[in-house]
Amino acid sequence: MELAIYNIKGEDTGRKAQLNDEVFAIEANEHAVYLDVKQYLANQRQGTHKSKERSEVSGSTRKLHKQKGGGGSRIGDINSPVLVGGGRVFGPRPRDYRFKLNKKLKSLARKSALTFKAQDNQIVIVEDFTFEAPKTKDFVNITKNLKVDDKKTLLILAGQNKNVYLSARNLPNAQIITASDVNTYALLNNKAIVLTESSLEVINKL
Repeated sequence: MELAIYNIKGEDTGRKAQLNDEVFAIEANEHAVYLDVKQYLANQRQGTHKSKERSEVSGSTRKLHKQKGGGGSRIGDINSPVLVGGGRVFGPRPRDYRFKLNKKLKSLARKSALTFKAQDNQIVIVEDFTFEAPKTKDFVNITKNLKVDDKKTLLILAGQNKNVYLSARNLPNAQIITASDVNTYALLNNKAIVLTESSLEVINKL
């Protein structure tokens, strides 16, 4: 598969970028994508949720009334879950939500996500660029020139670029990552994928 290479002004340079069919045109596996996204979101969870159970609630342990003969239902102390202010039954406890997936499955999921994006024509190739200083206006102009300013956009760079990162940091619809950090969730969570030429060389070797 070939795509045109644009400059930051949105002009076609006349050159073509070759997309590796083993990455961008595979037989996509939706279940692998599901598992990888599930793992990514699970790993973001802190798991610090906690509610107090019967033995942890502050309150007297005195039995409120005798077991039999009162004409009412049996009851224990005021910490009972059936009473207002009592403990919670089977409440959440702190836990670790992380789980592991093997490398081959995660690689298949990334390639499947890239294939979906390629099939939907949501990938744009741009020449390598940088900024002399952080400037959000310059980054916005690039997205307008590439006609992706109205979409959630993922810009993939070959390596760290502080000025470009800082220029996009305050934009709610822009995300920047390096090619080595590409993950399935980031690919699917954005409508437009903008690849620099040098980052495509890395992605083609996934």
